[in-house]
Amino acid sequence: MQKTARADSAVISNSRPGRFIYGVAIFASALLLFEIEPIIAKMILPWFGGVAAVWAVCLVFFQTALLLGYWYADVLTRRFALGVQGRIHAILLLASLLALRIVPSDRWKPTGPEHPAIRILLLLCATVGLPFFILSTTSPLLQAWYAKTRSGTRPYRLYALSNAGSMLALISYPILVEPWTSTSHQPLGWSAGFVVVVPLCAAIALTLRSSERSIADDSNHYYGASPELAPADLGVKQGIGAGEVSRVPAGLRLLWLAVAACSSALLLAVTNHITQNIASVPFLWILPLSLYLLSFILCFDGRGWYRRGLFLRLLGISIGGMAYALAPSFAGLPWKVMIALFCVGFFVCCMFCHGELERLKPAPAHLTSFYLMVALGGALGAVFVALIAPAIFSGYYELHLGLALCAVLVLIVHYRDPQSPFYGKRLNPGWLGVAGLVAAATVSLFVLAREQGAGARLMVRNFYGELRVIDLGEPNDGPGHADTVTPPSAGTAESPKQDLRFRKLMNGTIDHGLQFLSPALRRAPTTYYGMGSGVGIALQAAGDGPVRAEANGGLVKAAATDATARTAAKGRPLRVGAIGLGIGTIATYGRAGDSYTFYEINPLVEKVAEQQFTFLHDSPAKVSIVLGDARLSLEREQPQDFDVLVVDAFSGDSIPVHLLTRQAFQLYFRNLKPDGVLAVHVSNQYLNLEPVVAAAASALGREAVIVNHQILVGEGVYPSTWILIGNRDGFLGRSQIEQAGEILPANAPASQLWTDDYSSLWRVLK
Repeated sequence: MQKTARADSAVISNSRPGRFIYGVAIFASALLLFEIEPIIAKMILPWFGGVAAVWAVCLVFFQTALLLGYWYADVLTRRFALGVQGRIHAILLLASLLALRIVPSDRWKPTGPEHPAIRILLLLCATVGLPFFILSTTSPLLQAWYAKTRSGTRPYRLYALSNAGSMLALISYPILVEPWTSTSHQPLGWSAGFVVVVPLCAAIALTLRSSERSIADDSNHYYGASPELAPADLGVKQGIGAGEVSRVPAGLRLLWLAVAACSSALLLAVTNHITQNIASVPFLWILPLSLYLLSFILCFDGRGWYRRGLFLRLLGISIGGMAYALAPSFAGLPWKVMIALFCVGFFVCCMFCHGELERLKPAPAHLTSFYLMVALGGALGAVFVALIAPAIFSGYYELHLGLALCAVLVLIVHYRDPQSPFYGKRLNPGWLGVAGLVAAATVSLFVLAREQGAGARLMVRNFYGELRVIDLGEPNDGPGHADTVTPPSAGTAESPKQDLRFRKLMNGTIDHGLQFLSPALRRAPTTYYGMGSGVGIALQAAGDGPVRAEANGGLVKAAATDATARTAAKGRPLRVGAIGLGIGTIATYGRAGDSYTFYEINPLVEKVAEQQFTFLHDSPAKVSIVLGDARLSLEREQPQDFDVLVVDAFSGDSIPVHLLTRQAFQLYFRNLKPDGVLAVHVSNQYLNLEPVVAAAASALGREAVIVNHQILVGEGVYPSTWILIGNRDGFLGRSQIEQAGEILPANAPASQLWTDDYSSLWRVLK
């Protein structure tokens, strides 16, 4: 009789899907889950200015949808019998195929300068909401089902497999997907994968009905581990069968949440810091996210990669090192060193957080509840950094808070863990010493946060990032004056008494404009807009005046005098458009009767330009500012008949791709006069944008002239590269423009052309 029972059990066991099938379903679901994130983000980025903050809001949505998926898995596994769970989920899986439409409709495009976060969240709900939700349920549900139908297994290793699928999707998109497929084909390929994975998951769900008969107890057994390996917080009763567990204490649930929230907040905070305040390197955001996923893989792999003693020591060094690097006095460290320091430190923090999560994991009976709290913590961390912090902080202070929380969690974990020498201790000298160090680290982080804002005249922040206005330099009392800042250069023999104090607008590490404070010099065009720059030459030629360039040797006063002469010069009135306001520097070229229209997506930039700088107020031209994404604004307007249209909306190396596509250039020329000039700023440290712009000019049958402005000693004038594009019959009928630079070949390779349907930053990396 006993043999017969064993044989029946073996038949039932063999009829269930094996670990390989479960692993394939979990891995494929995670791959699709993370692949859809960059796909949908790239589709909607052009509608919201192409700024990095769009990605942060997308992460909030994905974290929240993941939380809902985990909540559904938890309710399903706790409230329904195993067979019923399978039938319910199979119906939902198959229903999701009927609602598979992930391409957003044009009706979601913003209509003005309203805050974009809510519209982005609603758009994502309407497009990828249901498919993403369905995929997010796969990992916790299949792990729970596998544990219940396979006694003696370790389901948490499947969680490591899930994160491996996520990491593969993350790395493969910019290397294998984006460079080789168009934006319209990417959703089709993803949808095909979804159609394959959903039936696989549904088939597994439908087998649960037969598996249910072989399960004596599907809720209170700890599978795959001896009782002493289960967390003490769960109240494991030694010597009772397979290790029965009681309800999970509320304190432990809160600890799961806090640890997950800490790592999630640090992910976004470190990403913001290294991309905004250290270097705007393309694809740099991939590095922290990859390290975040890698720590999950290592910690839940089950091979003991996380060793508390080692990583606690490394954590102290990492938090101290990052706090040290956050000090304003050390902002001059090489950017590669800074990135390495923060990425290594972030990885150690993640190993601590996720390693402790793995140590605190419950019996599989509570698996879905565990993942629910982890997802809730991840969502709360993302919401805090992406939505709350920009509203309550004037700077990037969330990194300081994240590091402080990580230090405090060290105390909490040790205080609660029976295996820790500090378990339950209150007055132990060693415990007080550790607590004192954590308190000192926390206080120092907040002191550093205050120091960061102390040197700024103004520091404000919103959805689009942080803006800082700083005053630099002292009145120059002669050559080599110690308090004079370079650039602009210190005094010269020709101008020993010039007052070279200046005010600058910074967005992270990127200069958005510079203006001298001296009334005699404040009309001088500076930074990338000097008289010898491409845009300076185009505006001077368009105004029927002589084209002049700055003379090397620091003749900034002459430049300011020329600005006054230009505004008084006679000539046909000009209509000038500029995509990107900055501090309004090019308005200094304006004359009475001219009209300058700036298109700016960030309303804070408009306020700062008008309240902290005087280029807009000093210009005799009529100046107007249109808020909102420039391309959408130009599409809604009637043709503007600009004489010159300036495209300079790039925040350093953060490239709004939608402003460099063929369709965008067609829109620009629709708003230019037949002989008008399009001036595109392509200066970039990491990307070679010249072939992209040249290919667009060639595709539209236009002539392109590249102007490299390599000034040696410029008073506040920086080297710049501009491409001027116009009719091949002649720019405004003026030969000076062609003579100012090098004419690019008319047959630029079509493979370099970007369109609304295809673009790849990977292929233009320097």
